[in-house]
Amino acid sequence: MISLIMPFKNTAAYLSDCLDSILEQSYKEWELIMVNDHSTDDSYMIAQAYANKEERIHLLENKGAGIIKALQRGYSFSSGSFISRMDSDDRMHPERLNHMINALKAKGLGHLAVGQVQYFSTDGISDGYARYEKWLNALTQKGSNYKELYKECVIPSPCWMAYRADFDRCGGFQKERYPEDYDLTFRFYAGDLTLIPCDQVLHYWRDYPQRTSRNSVHYAQNFFLDLKLHYFLKLHYQPERPLVIWGAGTKGKHLAAAFQNEGVPFSWMCDNPNKIGKTIYGVSMQDYQEIDHLEHPQIIVTVANPQAQGAILQFFHLRQMESLRDFFFFC
Repeated sequence: MISLIMPFKNTAAYLSDCLDSILEQSYKEWELIMVNDHSTDDSYMIAQAYANKEERIHLLENKGAGIIKALQRGYSFSSGSFISRMDSDDRMHPERLNHMINALKAKGLGHLAVGQVQYFSTDGISDGYARYEKWLNALTQKGSNYKELYKECVIPSPCWMAYRADFDRCGGFQKERYPEDYDLTFRFYAGDLTLIPCDQVLHYWRDYPQRTSRNSVHYAQNFFLDLKLHYFLKLHYQPERPLVIWGAGTKGKHLAAAFQNEGVPFSWMCDNPNKIGKTIYGVSMQDYQEIDHLEHPQIIVTVANPQAQGAILQFFHLRQMESLRDFFFFC
């Protein structure tokens, strides 16, 4: 059986659409554990109506507050051998569960099933979201998501499924760190779960102005950067190697201040002639070509411009540097 964990809060306008997409799944051996996170609209009544009609749907109240506490409570009531989650404002493709569980059964333990995603909105999709969708789906098609682990969340949330044993081994929903889906992605990576490539859209992301990821402080940019920093220091940082920050914009400054607070030494470099030679936070900005004078450095790139990133990537490739070993794109 598949256990689906779904927190919900004030999504009455979309909840029936979401639940109908679950009921329409071709794979029938599932349970849905819905956790009400203190809704003040009609969400609870809608959920209760569905639970009264469908024995596979279970309705709980969040004893704490927030999505992590809701996920923890929902998971504690789950009993399936396979684990996934769902967002209460999204829709599933009718074959999502069937495709994922078959992929996992074919590969066995130690694997993670994922699917491609598609945004939809009554107001149209912004260029930024369209680029993210295209980038994420290209990774998912090859199963190469981890290679760009530090750019953005590379596991399409909530379009993943894992064996319960693997999920527990990776810490499940127990870590109380936001953004919770990105944190879980890092733990899937640290747990050596191999991604199963997927060339099909299995999940539909609804975008609208009140969406939690747009409004909650837990999904602000500084939370993402601090999470990346936490896992870089835990998983990839090698103190015996010189550390370089490449880029002097807002993200570069945030990381520089964070490294100073952690007592981590670093060099700061960029390719902007207007900034080279200036001192920021007591660190002198150097020309990026000084990298060639460092012995086996680790380089964090905070340059956001796509064209500039392409040139930087070529710089690394010419020097036979490898992603997640020698360089890390943090944007």
